[in-house]
Amino acid sequence: MGCTDCSRKGGCSTRKADERVLLSEVLARIYPERRWGEPDDAARFRAGIGEAEGRKLARRMAAALEAPTYFRSGEDDSLSDLVYVLCVGRAPALVELREAEALDGIDGDTIRERYLRVALSSVARIAAVQEVSLELDRQDGVFVIREKPRDGVYDPILLKRTQRLIELLVENDVAYLDFGLLAAPPDKYVEGFSDEAYRAAYDQPAKTVNYVFYPQPSTVVGVTCVPARVA
Repeated sequence: MGCTDCSRKGGCSTRKADERVLLSEVLARIYPERRWGEPDDAARFRAGIGEAEGRKLARRMAAALEAPTYFRSGEDDSLSDLVYVLCVGRAPALVELREAEALDGIDGDTIRERYLRVALSSVARIAAVQEVSLELDRQDGVFVIREKPRDGVYDPILLKRTQRLIELLVENDVAYLDFGLLAAPPDKYVEGFSDEAYRAAYDQPAKTVNYVFYPQPSTVVGVTCVPARVA
């Protein structure tokens, strides 16, 4: 999914071949010791997309996609910042509401929203895009908000915006990576990687996405509980 150059000779196979070469170069450069959790600080210094540029890209996404965008800085152990593009839903968005200390005035007991979640890497000028749903359910005096990412973009209603998003990234010298490639182990691109630390932390093998974007499994469901405000 995500081809924007179907008329180009070689089509999707050629594009993915280019992405594999890029991943091979990035992994070898950033991880000379071939161990998850131990990127080379000198190699990644200013090699990726900084927060200021990420916020600027988020504003450009909002204009190009005609949709609200929400920039979120990565956690301390993350190698990327995130931009949420609200495609189905309305303001105030759940991505904002889940950061509140308490909530009131919610219209109904359930809310369902759909986003494109863009990961902007800090170790290289690369980005990945996932389809994400945010779901709110009221349970007694608590609002439970779940973030459910998929390993790519599949819903047809999101594809037009995804195509424009990829074009915008390329226009800004940011390489888009197909999520199917990121779901593969890093040994597919560079041999000799060790992920014992990752297996100890997450009880599963590391994937390429965990080396260049963020540590958590790519489809893990995030849960946030926000109390209802007492009048």
